[in-house]
Amino acid sequence: MTAAEIISNIFLPLSLAIIMLGMGMTLVLADFSRILKNPKAILVGLTNQLIFLPIIGFSLAIAFNLHPVMAVGLMILSTCPGGATSNLITQVCRGNIALSVTLTAISSIICVFTIPFILSYALDYFGTETGVAIKLPILHTIIQIMGITIIPISIGMFIRRLKPDFARRMEKPMRTASTVIFIIVFIAVLAANYTILGKAMREVGLVTLLLNILTMGVGYLTAQLFKLNLKSAISITVESGIQNGTLAIVIATSILNNFEMSIPTAAYAIWMFLTGGILMWLFGNRAELESREVKYKAEPSRK
Repeated sequence: MTAAEIISNIFLPLSLAIIMLGMGMTLVLADFSRILKNPKAILVGLTNQLIFLPIIGFSLAIAFNLHPVMAVGLMILSTCPGGATSNLITQVCRGNIALSVTLTAISSIICVFTIPFILSYALDYFGTETGVAIKLPILHTIIQIMGITIIPISIGMFIRRLKPDFARRMEKPMRTASTVIFIIVFIAVLAANYTILGKAMREVGLVTLLLNILTMGVGYLTAQLFKLNLKSAISITVESGIQNGTLAIVIATSILNNFEMSIPTAAYAIWMFLTGGILMWLFGNRAELESREVKYKAEPSRK
């Protein structure tokens, strides 16, 4: 097993699972029930992930007249929303973690059915390998989602239920650990993809940056348009712009057997970690400030 495979297949999933455990210790069942009772935020988020993201990706591929292989690679990325990394960034940004986890889980399941349809059209439109049959490893995908997100979060929630004081004490250390692991994962991603980063940035650097910025921008604007609160807006912004690069690489290299189609994902991984880091700094400070303001207003005035 190569160093890149160790990072992608072992280190990255394990790191994210640990972070998911910490997130679970900040959640209770009521967080999810509130979302389900008022599903507007879920519908806005899913619309961004499953409809706007592929449309933006397709439009950019045409506007930049990408080489067919790169265009299909961009479409592969555009059909793989969410992933555990978006949950990690949402936590550090102090967004609505329950909403982020819910969007990741639902979109990951739905995309199992949307990916074959969208990629079949993309392969036909851009004229490459139209005879390729696209079949996602459904069971493997579901197990991956459960292993990295749902199971660790459930264990964390169980710990909070049994030891609420311990869970509250761990909240700040786990947020700090999330930031540290985020930086380590970013370095690991660079190390895993260093052999193709130069080519990736030359060929699709600008278009992948635009895809990242536009999807995040649309996510935030739609959240504002539907008058969602800041925490939900943060979650939708992150979920719209942070994609499941692992799944995209699996589709390109293992299912379509075309390594070059993974190049846009390598370039996008750099941008999404950079913009994710900016969001962690920007939204994290803003959410904390607003939280302090609410707490200050709620306290009785001292005279």
